[in-house]
Amino acid sequence: MHTPASMVMGIVFAPLGLVLVFTAAITPQWREGQARLAMAGPGPPPRSGLKGQGPGIRPGSVEALLLLRSDGLWESCLQVAQSELKQCWPVAGSYQRDPRVRLAQGLVLTSLFLCGTGIVLACIGVRCWSDLPLRGVAATGGLFVVLAGLLSLSALGVYTHNLGRLGMEHPGQPINNPKFPHLSLRPAGSLYFGWLGSCIQVLGGSALLLSFKRPRCPSCPSCPELPACPMCCSCPEINNRPETEVYEVSC
Repeated sequence: MHTPASMVMGIVFAPLGLVLVFTAAITPQWREGQARLAMAGPGPPPRSGLKGQGPGIRPGSVEALLLLRSDGLWESCLQVAQSELKQCWPVAGSYQRDPRVRLAQGLVLTSLFLCGTGIVLACIGVRCWSDLPLRGVAATGGLFVVLAGLLSLSALGVYTHNLGRLGMEHPGQPINNPKFPHLSLRPAGSLYFGWLGSCIQVLGGSALLLSFKRPRCPSCPSCPELPACPMCCSCPEINNRPETEVYEVSC
């Protein structure tokens, strides 16, 4: 049983893209930043005071604590650098209410649903249990997978374009949070997983879309107007030709 290469490519790439986009959606590393927080620490031993000036002075020292902040679509995390101290919580506040974050959430959820539906249709169309492929069903699944990839690409584009302004009450003003002073934000690893998975979805769906194109079937010499299909092998001219592999062409 010969399966077209486009179907094989699509049925492999579509689940791979779904896994990558799903991983990007649930991990809180869409953007990350770091800030140094000054903390008062214990000072050196007291210095001896001069004669007649009372006890020595213990000056305090200032230590810089490096904090790592990361945000995802549904979760945010805070970690102290070079330590195991890490705390995560569901997104809240102005970041959660930001319409661009909500738009990205909706696009990603819709993309996951469409891609899952497309994979199911593609599995049915690739005929794992029947002789002939259901080309229309497989191609419809490919269309769903392509739409899923485009939606996730749109979500990633919206988030990346507004990465430094998400969660800000007044976009024209710099971030002013006493807990995270001088916080610099940059794209994180989940975005790259999402970009890769979305591109793989588009490639896999496009390969499945090629299933709409029916291959050429050998014509019966006695009836040129009728194609020779695996379902109809009554033509003796075709059956008696050993070099003709009628079933290899899935028409």
